[in-house]
Amino acid sequence: MSTEYTQLIMDERGVASLIMNRPDVHNAFDDTMIAQLRQALKSVADNPAARVLVLRANGKNFSAGADLNWMRSMAGKNYQENVNDAGQLGALMWELDQLPIPTIALVNGAAFGGAVGLVACCDMAIADEGASFCLSEVKIGLIPAVISPYVVRALGEPAARRYMLTAERFFANEAHRLGLVDEVADGSLDDALEPLLNALLANSPAAVKACKRLIHHVANHPLDADVVAETARRIAEIRVSAEGQEGLSSFLEKRAPAWQQSNKKDGGHA
Repeated sequence: MSTEYTQLIMDERGVASLIMNRPDVHNAFDDTMIAQLRQALKSVADNPAARVLVLRANGKNFSAGADLNWMRSMAGKNYQENVNDAGQLGALMWELDQLPIPTIALVNGAAFGGAVGLVACCDMAIADEGASFCLSEVKIGLIPAVISPYVVRALGEPAARRYMLTAERFFANEAHRLGLVDEVADGSLDDALEPLLNALLANSPAAVKACKRLIHHVANHPLDADVVAETARRIAEIRVSAEGQEGLSSFLEKRAPAWQQSNKKDGGHA
């Protein structure tokens, strides 16, 4: 693509940084940026060396949400063209939510509209003290439709009712109280990020992926006999796997597991 609205960088530890890179328009996204974000997510999902994804932004703000020029152009399209277009944003949210490895959003400045959806799709989120959030769609006659499953899940229905309906701006401490972000950084976002990366990278890569799949499964199924049987199947499967065997052996032998030794050898911080 000739216009690069995103950057994807991976370090030697397997930490992939996906960076929104339209600081001149506060990282507002359009169809081009959505396509590039989806392409980057696929690249990370297909890379066996990738262990964590960090979603972040260049410039003063995380993202202003949808680009106004893009929205203006879609207003002139017909219903089916709008369905197809919205489907691309919906696919981006789904692919971020379902990424096999842990995801962390680093939120600086403002996160408005669809950007709140990006944060809600990540497994973890850290905001700087000055970060602010707004589900602003109803102010301009729209609704936060494709992001709503993730935002309602993250905020809970009562808070979603308030902030989706009022379009009030709320700030980092309130986002933390509601559960949209896990931590408000006392200092730089990168300083707050490092302990979280260290914790994730100390764990079995295969087990982390399996655990993320497990969380998605049990969160979306009723607690019944099928779920009980499925959880038993999943623990049995991981116990007999190569990393499961290595983890148990290293624990009994009082030594670091192979994935931690490899991380240290590669210059990582396990």
